[in-house]
Amino acid sequence: MVEQAVRPIVEAMLSHIPSGWTEAVMYARAGRHGSSVTGGYSPRRSGRHAGLPSPHEHLMALGEMLREEHGWEPASLEIRCRPTGEYRLVAFHDAITQVTGDGGFQVVLDPEYELPQPGLRQEPGTAAAAGDPELAVARFRRYLERRAEILGRPEQLPPPATEAAIQAAEQQLGHRIPADLRALYLLADGDRDHYLFPGNAWLSVASMAGEHLEWGAAQRPWYGWDLEWNAVVLDTVPADTVRRCGGHPGWLRFGSGEDGNFLAVDMAPARAGRPGQVIRTGRDYDEGPVYVTDSVTSLLGRCLELLEQGAYSVHGEHLYLEEPGAEHETQEIIGGNVPEEVPPTLQALHVNDVTGPVDLAPLTAAPRLRKLHLNRATTADITPVRELPVESLRVGLDGGDLSPLAGHAHLASLGLTTTAPVDLAPLRTAPQLRGLDLSGAERADVAVLAELPSLRYLALTLDQWSALLDKAGAPPALAAARLAGEEVTLDDALAWAARLGLDTDGALRLAGSLRE
Repeated sequence: MVEQAVRPIVEAMLSHIPSGWTEAVMYARAGRHGSSVTGGYSPRRSGRHAGLPSPHEHLMALGEMLREEHGWEPASLEIRCRPTGEYRLVAFHDAITQVTGDGGFQVVLDPEYELPQPGLRQEPGTAAAAGDPELAVARFRRYLERRAEILGRPEQLPPPATEAAIQAAEQQLGHRIPADLRALYLLADGDRDHYLFPGNAWLSVASMAGEHLEWGAAQRPWYGWDLEWNAVVLDTVPADTVRRCGGHPGWLRFGSGEDGNFLAVDMAPARAGRPGQVIRTGRDYDEGPVYVTDSVTSLLGRCLELLEQGAYSVHGEHLYLEEPGAEHETQEIIGGNVPEEVPPTLQALHVNDVTGPVDLAPLTAAPRLRKLHLNRATTADITPVRELPVESLRVGLDGGDLSPLAGHAHLASLGLTTTAPVDLAPLRTAPQLRGLDLSGAERADVAVLAELPSLRYLALTLDQWSALLDKAGAPPALAAARLAGEEVTLDDALAWAARLGLDTDGALRLAGSLRE
């Protein structure tokens, strides 16, 4: 049965062959929610050539068969074929997946574990709420009056929410709605998509509770270890007002841009924040929320200001506020070398494609730097990192050593490439270190990694993994790992995952030929 399902996929691979090829490799995932394909033909050539097909229907049929026969949902597949029509399938469940881009395979050893958000460790705010229910109501009524004057008619809003409906929503939210926003709900239960707030429709209390039930309990979407192991959540401006999380159950979404982004009142502020402050969160804010203002009361004041400034447009029967572009503090710089004058507000720096050693000394002027990635660039001295709150460091080390990282209180992830042997011993004293990619540091004694009790993610080459597992064993707390390298196969990954403790005995292997 499986053999019959594989043959049309191989036929599709053969139908797209470029000239001079010797082998085609398809890595795929297939399950109820769809299929995906990576891989290619070898030897690789520069310029344009035929890419792998994506035989979705045949992959879905194969995925369904593997689900029925083995319970895999979804299934991870590797199909290799040659010009002779000979092919080989290796399949397993998605505890092992092929890593696109960087190459190699990833294994998830603890599917329940996700890296915690740094905001959960932040000191909570203790200040009182800034909102004023009476002032909020007065501003709201004046705001509706001014909108009616501009439109030439009043806008029809829903009737007020009942006290019982508000209390029911609060029970679902797990928080009392801030007093100023609560007072508005006693005037109207949302705005029926009139977009009263800048770029956002005001949700009814039932919709507010519904959004919370769907998203509120999640810290943030989890995109998989290959993307999450070195992810960083940046701080807000002003600093330390909102927790450094991609999402939080204390963020109550009351306004929707209908694009996956929201206005929310923050009921769990950080040290310098206030309960009921307004933030932006959602699909486009994985690297951190944006602080808007200290309360819904202040937000209404801003709405009135925008009307008085003429910062609005009218389309048909609707009036839309237009928030002028603000001059934002420079928080992230991508590309080029380290600037001569580093803005003190910098939190993320990506140095790309620089020849010669990169001087990191100017970064001492960035006391809030959280992410430092040197991509296809090297440095000889990482001493400036010692005093910075860098959490994600990706660096090419040209000579030099890792001693500046000894005892580093913030470092959570390190991606390291080297041009000379390097001593990894300083990493033993970095208390927050959770993720490591040493696949570009071939000349390093990896045995020390077994002494990192908090390490949750590790990426090494096949030779490095063999050295580590032969000498010392895997770090005890690993939740996920990567076998790096473009040439490794799913068979290699299965043997490696078995050494890490994953039961791979049920893997499916099948060989055949289209000529049979």
